[in-house]
Amino acid sequence: MSDNSDRDLGMTRDITRRDFLNGVSLGVGGALLASSAPLLSALEDLASKDPDSAGYYPPALTGLRGSYDATYQYAHALRDDAFWDAAPKPSNTTESYDLVVVGGGISGLAAAYFYRQKAGSKARILILDNHDDFGGHAKRNEFTAGNRMVLSYGGTQSIESPDEYSAVAKSVLTDLGIDTSVFYKAYDEKLYSKLGTAMFFDRETFGSDRLVAGMNTTPWPEFLAQAPLSDVSRRDIARVYAEKVDYLPKLTREQKRAMLAKISYADFLTKTCNVTPEALPFFQSWSHDLFGVGIDAVAALSCYEGGDDYGDVFYPGLEGLDLGEREKEEPYIFHFPDGNASIARLLVRSFIPAAIPGHDMYDVVTARADYSQLDRAASPVRIRLNSTVVKVKHDGPPASAKQVRVLYMREGKLQSVSASHVVMACYNMMVPYLCPELPQKQKDALQYGVKVPLLYTHVALRNWQPFDKLGVQHIVSPGSYHCYTSLDFPVSLGAYKFPSQADEPAVLFMLRTPCKPGLSSRDQYRYGHGELYQTPYSTIERNVRDQMGRMLASQGFDPTRDIFAITVNRWTHGYAYEYSTLWDPDFAPDDRPCVIGRQPFGRITIANSDAGARAYTDAAIDQAWRAVGEIHAG
Repeated sequence: MSDNSDRDLGMTRDITRRDFLNGVSLGVGGALLASSAPLLSALEDLASKDPDSAGYYPPALTGLRGSYDATYQYAHALRDDAFWDAAPKPSNTTESYDLVVVGGGISGLAAAYFYRQKAGSKARILILDNHDDFGGHAKRNEFTAGNRMVLSYGGTQSIESPDEYSAVAKSVLTDLGIDTSVFYKAYDEKLYSKLGTAMFFDRETFGSDRLVAGMNTTPWPEFLAQAPLSDVSRRDIARVYAEKVDYLPKLTREQKRAMLAKISYADFLTKTCNVTPEALPFFQSWSHDLFGVGIDAVAALSCYEGGDDYGDVFYPGLEGLDLGEREKEEPYIFHFPDGNASIARLLVRSFIPAAIPGHDMYDVVTARADYSQLDRAASPVRIRLNSTVVKVKHDGPPASAKQVRVLYMREGKLQSVSASHVVMACYNMMVPYLCPELPQKQKDALQYGVKVPLLYTHVALRNWQPFDKLGVQHIVSPGSYHCYTSLDFPVSLGAYKFPSQADEPAVLFMLRTPCKPGLSSRDQYRYGHGELYQTPYSTIERNVRDQMGRMLASQGFDPTRDIFAITVNRWTHGYAYEYSTLWDPDFAPDDRPCVIGRQPFGRITIANSDAGARAYTDAAIDQAWRAVGEIHAG
């Protein structure tokens, strides 16, 4: 931790009531969680935001976003078997729908979209979501610098490899008016062409603070000579990068791949490449972005096949093994300025046009959503935010029931609606708590996957001159609180122009994936969940300001002067769990927990990317298609 005072870091600046509620509520929520306090708590004001009220506009909120306290207080009470004893009596309602969707992320919105295609535009659909905004992980972050809006993504970044999307997922993009070829011009691949990658060595891990630019471009012995590492670490790191040798010459390609699937990359470096264990902190966090854990918990083969989307880090020692050609990847350029929030907004526009003004993929970027239009009685499709579902149960035996009753908490009241069908497009691990009728085998399968915890922190700067002067776009910082920092994706689309000059405001992306080396990946994710729930916003903010000040000290960066906003997108349950060759059994395709867990049950079907065990937007869409197809097949 820095020796800088709170005043030096800008922690004592004036904050608005909005920042206060989003910022300090986490500490209170952690206390509630630890003490199993009654669920009708002092945090109720966070859950009672009214989309019809003046000024309701979640994308512009700063401070703590993502999974803020009000999104999970009822869910945790259900998990801890503490909800129903303290729950109010349900309010009587006559609301009835053809379909209720639990979860307003891309999978839930896509389920409503597909259902309307099959059932007709007059089908009555209600989407319930526990957040104050729709989109799930496809969250929009807006900042205002003077009279200028600067956009970023709060979660889902990209339309990754759109050519590999299923025919169904491609058709959704096409129907929404998304032409991915546009991004070849919209994404400015030249803007950062002269900027490279630096590594920040922090004193707590490496003995002294030092930013070393030229990673991957400066010859490794020269680059490492500037690093606060031991001589043996420098020697082994440089050697394993320089050597393109076969460390497993006696094995066939198939045998190599089988072996690498069952050992971690850390063990591969130390036991196969004979790299000193002293050097492992240099590499430890490189797998955090894709896998949510360090190299101790990721198979060496997965590192080879997964690589790095940002092109900052490369896994040495694997290139000389003749493991076969990697599949040629599409460039990582298919980003709306607000990430896949624009896909969510286009889906909402398709069935509630008044909520998102405009007509195409260009004007959706700058359109200001009208949240008061989301839940109108006259609309066939309604989206009800700040509504946490607590029970989904058939009215009678599941095999013969004609209706499903859905209970949810909103504004401190227990309310209910009925539906002919329900799609559970929420976190699959929660489904057994919401649908207690499910068979135990299905419940166990749904709770097998443990989602990856993430912090997607966005820091709005008055300019990005320090990065330009250093010649740096990315900073890898394996020992720091946030292990990765980058200038945002340079995308200009429609009326939105990316701040392409270094003296213009900029948004930085900072990543933290809390984990505990030495445990299995699922246990590390569980550890990370606990850490994020218990860490107050003030701690995250202080770490951001401290780390930025130390990394950019040579450029005179002043956290108080140069940072004008921070939005922390806390996703305690982030990426869908993907099976690991290192930790999971070799499941037969139909025996995978996601397949067993997503089976239809009466009038209830299950979507979400969890149901495909793939943390990608196309998986969320494909699972929605399957879930709606099961309704009509039934």
